[in-house]
Amino acid sequence: MEITKQQIIHTDVLIIGGGTAGCYAALTIREKSDAKIVIAEKANIKRSGCLAAGVNAINAYIVKGRKPQDYVDYARKDADEIVRGDLLLTMSEHLNEVTSKMEQLGLVILKDENGDYVARGNRNIKINGENIKPILADAVNQLDNVEVINHLNITDYIVEDNTIKGAFGFHMENGTAYEIRAKKVLCATGGAAGLYKPNNPGFSRHKMWYPPFNTGAGYAMGIDAGAEMTTFEMRFIALRCKDTIAPTGTIAQGVGAKQVNAKGEVYEDKYGITTSQRVYGTTQENLEGRGPCYLRTEGIEKEKDTDLKKAYLNMAPSQTLKWIEQGKDPSEQNVEIEGTEPYIVGGHTASGYWINTNRETTIHGLYAAGDVAGGCPQKYVTGALVEGELAALDIVEKLKDQTFDITDNKEEQLLDEKVKEYNNILSDKDSIFTIEQMEEAMQKVMDAYAGGISSHYQFNENCLNLAKEKINNLITLSGQLSAQDYHELMFYYELKERLTICLTLIEHLKARKETRWHSFAENLDHPQKSDDWKKYVNTKKVDGKIKVILRELVKEDEHYEHQN
Repeated sequence: MEITKQQIIHTDVLIIGGGTAGCYAALTIREKSDAKIVIAEKANIKRSGCLAAGVNAINAYIVKGRKPQDYVDYARKDADEIVRGDLLLTMSEHLNEVTSKMEQLGLVILKDENGDYVARGNRNIKINGENIKPILADAVNQLDNVEVINHLNITDYIVEDNTIKGAFGFHMENGTAYEIRAKKVLCATGGAAGLYKPNNPGFSRHKMWYPPFNTGAGYAMGIDAGAEMTTFEMRFIALRCKDTIAPTGTIAQGVGAKQVNAKGEVYEDKYGITTSQRVYGTTQENLEGRGPCYLRTEGIEKEKDTDLKKAYLNMAPSQTLKWIEQGKDPSEQNVEIEGTEPYIVGGHTASGYWINTNRETTIHGLYAAGDVAGGCPQKYVTGALVEGELAALDIVEKLKDQTFDITDNKEEQLLDEKVKEYNNILSDKDSIFTIEQMEEAMQKVMDAYAGGISSHYQFNENCLNLAKEKINNLITLSGQLSAQDYHELMFYYELKERLTICLTLIEHLKARKETRWHSFAENLDHPQKSDDWKKYVNTKKVDGKIKVILRELVKEDEHYEHQN
């Protein structure tokens, strides 16, 4: 099998990733301008991205009596200062606006007898969100002058003189190679799962917290193109229901369930209740022989049983099925919990592209929004919508002043060269490894030497040096791999993307000489927190080597613009 068909497209805006941020950016651009848009989506826009299965709450909302600055303060505390204040504030100021827009599009938001949204804690509201992604997708599909290309896997940016000109990719069903030339490009591809050995082995390995189809493609393309990245060392490890890897927040916040060890002792107050501390406490209790650990649901009101089972049907049906199969409701049996493998995701932590306040990366004309954008943790669904909107507004404004021509007399030649690369991978090679075996080898290396589950999320510099050496060896070996069809060609590029991210992550973990976030970055060489490290660890690939860049903190009253 080989790629024989080619297509060159010219557009005003290319949106890579038709998930939460990508869809909302398209809606905003078309509302504010007549710009032509192409959305390249690896799956199908109707059910792609983190919202594919739905959600049962809006986790970033300014409830009555609160203000945007309160949300900034909460996120800063949870991330122990290493956040971008300007990004958090500009996001927080628009959370309620985008929520209202989603309700207008058809999202069902629960209300009380006074017509007010039903709050769940200080920052959350309850929704019936099983159809939230189809609602977004339908709105986008109704837009004029927007072309959605499903099953198009983007593999590389086209960058000249540090300015984005478009991207290359291939269609996984008909094998067409695409070169899409655009005046502006928005990356909204999501974070990275699958870097580490997951909780569940074998056929259940994709039962994980973050979508297994989010492979960090946007990160990897940016790294290879020389974009600056930030805070990869603030990995995200979710605290989840054991085996089902279902969310724990719905139980903790919905019924006020405390974390307890096997002796029934509440341990969350002992370690702290930030996201990383909840994971760390659970890990330590197990290590010190007081596990397994649970969320204490025994004894809750019987009507709460039904509420919980309904809530999980919206987003993690396997947990509801587990309660039914065991024949015990939550009120009759505590829910066992565990930490997941680490992920790189800018929606919960601060990992991702280094962007200015308008969400533009260090590559001119390339924007990032949602999980792929760094510096703005705890953004969740509504924050991703806001970042899509903010990037879109700046894109619309900058398009008015666009002067350079996106066409190039070498377009066909460049696409020919990319097709040769694709077909070289599609040709039979005498490789003793498969793509899947290489992926498992990568996950084993990261698990053992870069702070995975088996090492209790801990690492030291010697281990990280070994991880770097072994990942580089895998990158060399991956050159021998081949793909049998277009679907396997996608798997090849997903492996390549993950290996690229692994190297950058290792450099970030090495660079921060402290332990600021237990479990997220548990550095055994530097087990304490230090005020000297109240700064961002950034990286940039220069001449094939990853260069570490340390930057000072940006406050919310600053409007940050790139200076270099």
